[in-house]
Amino acid sequence: MTTELSDATVLIVDDEQSLADLYAYWIGEFAEARTAYDGNEALDKLDADVDVMLLDRRMPGLSGDAVVEAVSERDLDVRIVMVTAVDPGFEIVDMAIDDYLVKPVDQPELVETVERMITRNTYDDQLQRKFQLVEKKVTLEEAKTPHELEESEEYQKLVQQLDAVERELDSTVEEFDDTDFTVAFRELPSDPVDSTEG
Repeated sequence: MTTELSDATVLIVDDEQSLADLYAYWIGEFAEARTAYDGNEALDKLDADVDVMLLDRRMPGLSGDAVVEAVSERDLDVRIVMVTAVDPGFEIVDMAIDDYLVKPVDQPELVETVERMITRNTYDDQLQRKFQLVEKKVTLEEAKTPHELEESEEYQKLVQQLDAVERELDSTVEEFDDTDFTVAFRELPSDPVDSTEG
């Protein structure tokens, strides 16, 4: 797959045409940008050249969720990022997506996400799976209360899947880029208890 940003192709799917065009303008500064204004058009424009798809979730006709299901049935190596106003629920655990951004999204966040996805295309399947699970875990932990997480069977399944992948990877971690190190470890507590306190 593509390793150079300038060689990458990003498909932007949003029924709000002005927003899709804005994202395309941002992405077009460093990669090829395609736009689709509904789910069916997205599937028509999705081919083996597309490295990343930015996908709105709530669209008339074919929804983003339905597009993800259709893409998963094709043999395409594409990173899918939901970019949506819909708050994430536990159903994202079983969705074949790589990241989940909640609108409004600014240019730096969108560009950084696309760059990270393009880099991730160079990783092997296990590493891609690990980061896919990490992104979902972080997304849910930011959106849900600790009690909701504890009560969710989907979240517990996600944690178990991530633990299993990490055990398989064991000491074979390689080719990390700095942003993925950040993603991998941002789930850790950022404010550890000071053990010197009485």
